Amino acid sequence: MDVYSTSHVPPDTRTNYWNQVYSSRFAQVTFNPLDHQEFEAELKLDHVGDLGIARVRCKPTDIERTRSHIERSPRRLFSFVMQLRGSSVFSHYGHEITLEEGDFTLCDNATPHRLRFTNTADFIILRLRPETLRTYLPNPERVCGLKLPAREAFTASAATMVQTLWDQVERGLPTKFDAMVTRAMLEVLSTSYALAFDPWIAESSVVSARRAEARQFIETHLKDPDLSPGMVARALRISPRYLRMLFAPERETVSAYILRRRLEECARQIASPLWRGQTLTDIAFRYGFNSAAHFTRVFRDHFGVTPRQYRKAHLSAPPLSLS
Repeated sequence: MDVYSTSHVPPDTRTNYWNQVYSSRFAQVTFNPLDHQEFEAELKLDHVGDLGIARVRCKPTDIERTRSHIERSPRRLFSFVMQLRGSSVFSHYGHEITLEEGDFTLCDNATPHRLRFTNTADFIILRLRPETLRTYLPNPERVCGLKLPAREAFTASAATMVQTLWDQVERGLPTKFDAMVTRAMLEVLSTSYALAFDPWIAESSVVSARRAEARQFIETHLKDPDLSPGMVARALRISPRYLRMLFAPERETVSAYILRRRLEECARQIASPLWRGQTLTDIAFRYGFNSAAHFTRVFRDHFGVTPRQYRKAHLSAPPLSLS
């Protein structure tokens, strides 16, 4: 088992060190701690056959995988993330969920995502290739970014299995059991998802895959001012009419989805102490808006307050020291 920690690193260089280690050893992401001086983290890595397994512990931070991260590490992988302790907010595939102890979510590393928490968190990650996952869960894109709650009947069993697997891996799991353990673990997880999201998973795999492809394109191009339904249709080589049909079950048009996601990302940065130094216009233009007046109007329509009022409500506390 490989173990990496910030315990031996001076506070002033800890964040940079951790970003380099995590990106080179596990996944291309950026950690933005709420307090750089107090930040601590630990990563433990191992594998069981084709199933990668990791445990991450760290103090409050915002972890983000962006389009540039994806371009630097294009190999596609799916990850089951289980919140072991603490709570976090996960944003992915246009969903934003709160994970509590025992909850799961599924993550596609080919699409931007973000995990943030304001308390010390501890989570276990099971990582595998798409072709392996599809053997058990044919349409994984349909459930990426959704919460599999701990209260669901089978989820508790899955959580117990993951914790037990981790404990066994730490003690040393004989390799002759790798295939058997991997199969049992994935069968329980896929059964949990099937029970919780049966109508979603049962949808046509062609339609599901095409919609996921469209959403993935939108998520990776949110900052492009030219992003539009027409641009999405051209990129996917489908007609605008077919694109509208793909989104019809979502009860949200493609244009509405793009606008909502841009507004949500702007709101996240407006409310974050990390972006306190950026103007509201800078943030809006960063996500494709080209008119401050238009941004203010649609932001107020969506959130019920102006961007300035939203920032004031969320950043009323004294700024955190990031030195």
